[in-house]
Amino acid sequence: MNLTQIHKEMKAAGNAERAAHAQGFFKTGKGQYGEGDRFLGIRVPVTRTIARKCRELSLKQTTRLLHSVYHEERLLALFVLVWQFQRSDDSGQTEIYNLYLDNTSFINNWDLVDSSAHLIVGPWLENRPRKILTELAVSGTLWERRIAMMATYHFIRQNEYSDTLKIAKILLQDDHDLIHKSVGWMLREIGNRDLETEEVFLKKHILKMPRTMVRYAIEKFPEELRLHYLKMK
Repeated sequence: MNLTQIHKEMKAAGNAERAAHAQGFFKTGKGQYGEGDRFLGIRVPVTRTIARKCRELSLKQTTRLLHSVYHEERLLALFVLVWQFQRSDDSGQTEIYNLYLDNTSFINNWDLVDSSAHLIVGPWLENRPRKILTELAVSGTLWERRIAMMATYHFIRQNEYSDTLKIAKILLQDDHDLIHKSVGWMLREIGNRDLETEEVFLKKHILKMPRTMVRYAIEKFPEELRLHYLKMK
């Protein structure tokens, strides 16, 4: 499929009612985190189905798709990039990783970050220096900070927690709810594998943690233990 065909099929799959709902759900109003974003109203499984038809897009075409004004087309581009990254050699993966970080301004909502950061940024950094995570974590851009946090999900899946804890500590007093949620989520993922490690972090930092972050982090705790930590907030 070429870009013209992709645009045509995506628009045909759209739904005005779903698009209107998505604009509210993803906070596209003035002053909100998704301000100005536009939606076609396509369900994620449908976007994935269309993405499977255009996995062989060139990086140039995929980049153009990533620059689309439509949220779902940017998501489709990320699905394509993830698929290509997982099947590329080291040189190809490096090119996709660089493309990704050069275009973070278009990876500009939580679902776009969450469907790609741990599948591109995390794997590329696995055997490389990870200084970029700290740089992203102190960025003035909300989505780069979330990329830093979510990229570490890859390491959590390898039972490696140090980078997640390091980035979580940097983001403890971030002022955005979407960062509170992502940090809490990743701490919870650590706890699912190693409860002791998560509790060590909580006991040391809970007084500095926003309540939303704590609630996400302890969501799967036994009720008595969960209430114990909530009382500390």
